[in-house]
Amino acid sequence: MKNILLINVYGGDKPGITSAVTGVLASYSATVLDIGQAVIHEQLNLGILTAVPAEIQIDALISEVQTCLQPLQMKAKFESIADQQYQSWVEQQGKPRHIVTLLARKIEAHHLAALTAVAASHQLNIDKIVRLSGRINLDESDQLGRACVEFSVRGEAKKPQLFKKSLLELAHKFDIDIAFQEDNLYRRNRRLVVFDMDSTLIDAEVIDELAVEAGVGDQVAAITEAAMQGELDFKQSFERRLSLLKGLDASVLQSVAERLRLSEGAEHLIATLKKLGYKTAIISGGFSFFGDYLQNILGVDYVYANQLDIEDGRVTGRVKGEVIDGQRKAQLLRELTAREGLMLQQVIAVGDGANDLPMLDIAGLGIAFRAKPLVKASAKQAISNLGLDGILYLLGYSDKDTGAL
Repeated sequence: MKNILLINVYGGDKPGITSAVTGVLASYSATVLDIGQAVIHEQLNLGILTAVPAEIQIDALISEVQTCLQPLQMKAKFESIADQQYQSWVEQQGKPRHIVTLLARKIEAHHLAALTAVAASHQLNIDKIVRLSGRINLDESDQLGRACVEFSVRGEAKKPQLFKKSLLELAHKFDIDIAFQEDNLYRRNRRLVVFDMDSTLIDAEVIDELAVEAGVGDQVAAITEAAMQGELDFKQSFERRLSLLKGLDASVLQSVAERLRLSEGAEHLIATLKKLGYKTAIISGGFSFFGDYLQNILGVDYVYANQLDIEDGRVTGRVKGEVIDGQRKAQLLRELTAREGLMLQQVIAVGDGANDLPMLDIAGLGIAFRAKPLVKASAKQAISNLGLDGILYLLGYSDKDTGAL
């Protein structure tokens, strides 16, 4: 038999604390059952759950731990744990674990209060909280920047759809993003990220930009908006818009490409993904000329997009080959996943429009980026308030990890 003791050590952080305490435990032949440590603003909190042989005098062990902590100016609390209480804790390890990620331009106390209250109301226990965004200077604390806190939670919401609805309502109410995903092997082993192009990697719809050059901007923009909202079939709306470009001088394609703006965080995201060994791809219902242009700038590995048909230097109002619509996007994602020797659970798909939903749905992590309400509500995850590089937070990377500090 063994006696179980929980030790909590706290005070100003300094070297040698953990070594001193575990040294005492070693001298009493204690077994460490669990250990955790956190430091916030140079204040340490160390927890050790230990099993001590029954013949050991617990009071003697406690006294020696207190003695070793005195020169380090640390304090400690001690609590005996009943066998039944410990066994109940052990049985918790089989329960599902999830990651809740809170992203905002600035995280306020009422954001945390509301989110944790929802988690508690659905019987989810928070095991760990980690700040992924970098530290900020005091004079910057009132400014809008980028902030992220990650929660590790244990348990399963009894009403998952109601829980998701509650998170969406919080996100809308406070203009924040909240992601909820299973903490499993695939979260740490995703290897391919697939992006839509228009209004995702770039802050524009290329076909609208071309329409302006052709003098039919208002007509095409209205059709584009209806298609993105899911009010029109993508393929039909695409053909209608494309036909309005008939006769456009193909020489304007380069000038349009050069004035396109990357979405916030796109460059940092792609560069970081490449460093981390991810493969990246563009699968777009837009045009290959612009996908190839972005590939040269960003170093994207694959590009799949519609090829504009051009005759005698002018756009014909058609494309070559099959139109890439929503279903075709999903098919291409499957094919690329197989080509890379991956499983769909290892793929991340990012898009903003209704035609992106099929690929967002089959990917292991589907992210609606600054998306229309229909898409945001239907996708597994959504980022609306930060840039594209907020995706790195969903993968568990901190600013320190990615060099964003």
